[in-house]
Amino acid sequence: MRRLLAILLPGLLLLTACGGTAPQPEPTSQSAGETAKFDSLKLTDNGDKKAPGVDFDKPLAVTEPTIKVVSEGSGDTVKANQVAKISILALNGTDGSQLEDTFPNEPESLELNDELKTGSAVIYNAFVGAKVGSSLALAVPSQQSAPAASPSPSDGATPSPAAEPTQLLIIKLLSASDPAPVLDKPQGETVTPPAGLPTVTEKDGVPEINVAGAPARTALVSQDLIKGTGATVKESDTLTVNYVGVNLSDGTKFDSSFDRGQPATFPLTGVIKGWTQGLAGKTVGSRVLLVIPKDLAYGDAGQGQAKGDLVFVVDILGVK
Repeated sequence: MRRLLAILLPGLLLLTACGGTAPQPEPTSQSAGETAKFDSLKLTDNGDKKAPGVDFDKPLAVTEPTIKVVSEGSGDTVKANQVAKISILALNGTDGSQLEDTFPNEPESLELNDELKTGSAVIYNAFVGAKVGSSLALAVPSQQSAPAASPSPSDGATPSPAAEPTQLLIIKLLSASDPAPVLDKPQGETVTPPAGLPTVTEKDGVPEINVAGAPARTALVSQDLIKGTGATVKESDTLTVNYVGVNLSDGTKFDSSFDRGQPATFPLTGVIKGWTQGLAGKTVGSRVLLVIPKDLAYGDAGQGQAKGDLVFVVDILGVK
């Protein structure tokens, strides 16, 4: 949920300090803050792929983070530990100008898990118990900008940093579902790879890579060895995987989650380009052979024992 965090992070941090009422056994969405400030707020629904029309008395200013369901949907009630799909419209509270609109894009994911409950109980409590189709309003108080560099003595007094206006976020709750389970091993149809690639065998459930006779590559190779039937991986996703990595030049193993006895979880945008490009479009349950040229890995310098062109076998066990 990187785009979500980029928009909401200041609000999330502030809302953490706000606290909130403890969730009930059968929770309903809980408001927080100066909710009367939303009394003038009117929304015109334009469907799920277009931001709603928004009208409110300006300027909107709050002194504490404020959140409330302002338009109730008719869908199922959202439960704890589900994954909510949302779209966001962010507005300047002073003049209503648009700051961000994610409605035309793929919905963001918001995991309603214990991590969110601990880190921002107010956000968690507002979503858990809300109904699918609802729109929530979140107002983030005005904040001081970072101070400017200190002037020289001849410049006189340091000017006060400008204050950012209150931000108003309209968040539409599009759907909610239970998270997909993380697999313990790849599941799917076995695929016979073309000749000329490193060969992969398995011993006690752990893939072993043999690079003998495999030539250097100038382009990325991403070859299914097992074709999974789960969700399709997007570049913006966070993956849970098991993997083994070796150097193409001599087969030296430089990394293995199997050796650590625990799968790895990471955002696909936070790894080498060969992984990002090679795993996007694959499916959960797949075992994928990646042959990665050095320019899509760690370059001429390498990293640790990983040098030059690299070979990985990656088991895609989960995605979120």
